[in-house]
Amino acid sequence: MLSAPLWPLIAIAIKMESHGPVLFRQRRRGRYQTTIDIYKFRTMTVMEDGADVRQAVRGDQRVTRIGRILRRTSLDELPQIFNVLKGEMSLVGPRPHALVHDQEFSNILEFYPNRHQMRPGMTGLAQVTGHRGPTVVPGSIEARVEADMAYIANWSLWLDFRILSRTLRAVVAGKNAD
Repeated sequence: MLSAPLWPLIAIAIKMESHGPVLFRQRRRGRYQTTIDIYKFRTMTVMEDGADVRQAVRGDQRVTRIGRILRRTSLDELPQIFNVLKGEMSLVGPRPHALVHDQEFSNILEFYPNRHQMRPGMTGLAQVTGHRGPTVVPGSIEARVEADMAYIANWSLWLDFRILSRTLRAVVAGKNAD
């Protein structure tokens, strides 16, 4: 509710800078590996979904100027609140990946699908412990999944509160992805 006044301003900024829709929708895996459409404010000039989805990297030319600001402040994630309200996501949980990456990571890590035991989250333990962003280094997805599995094994309301608090501090401090 606090972010509601920002939504129209973000939408106008996106439309003024580039053509295309304000919201980006991409298929991802939810709880029990069901397919869900997640929503984000569009931050790139492309809207990849399907067999070829390239992760954004630092300095990626596909990211728009307003997109860089939205990503740095995590404002691009706000529309996922609709996924939370629909019961497809939680505020905290393992972050969902694009379907093609989900399959790729499942082929690399045998225990990867175990992270689908609970609803995916807008933020998670992996994100607040430094395992955020593109998974370009071979061990980066393993570290992220290990954090996801630690979250699942140790879930509590208190842990969710701590992760939300750390997420808020990271956003305010500007310690987020580009």
